[in-house]
Amino acid sequence: MTRTCPNCNVNNEEHPETITETPAVRFDDKLKDEILSQIQEEGMVIVHCIYNAEIDGGIRIWNSTFLIDKATGERSNMHHAENITIAPEWTYVPEGKTYRFTLIFAPLPKSCEFFDLLEEIPQPGGFFIQNIRRNKHDIYNVVIV
Repeated sequence: MTRTCPNCNVNNEEHPETITETPAVRFDDKLKDEILSQIQEEGMVIVHCIYNAEIDGGIRIWNSTFLIDKATGERSNMHHAENITIAPEWTYVPEGKTYRFTLIFAPLPKSCEFFDLLEEIPQPGGFFIQNIRRNKHDIYNVVIV
């Protein structure tokens, strides 16, 4: 199932923001209320991730994943991962499929304007997205390559 991208009204399967067969991330209601309460109270950062599988394989997230303020180097720890397994477990994604997951982090410094998303792992292949521009909502959409 494909529908129009809510950000730019493009209906194109090649577009990274297009919603595909992978279901949207759905939180358990109790967990959702708890997370939303923490986000409002503590100013947590939400990062929605899109992964397009070029080959059959697996993805996972390590607990050593951070947001790093470009100006100060200050790190915000990951507090929760939704719809993706934590290492050492794997989430299988078939070739050609799009997979979506959400990461929730501790607040960034108030002065932060740009930050990186870094999965710091003891092997090649960690996620690394550079120069994400801070917005007033602290909710972001990134494409993992």
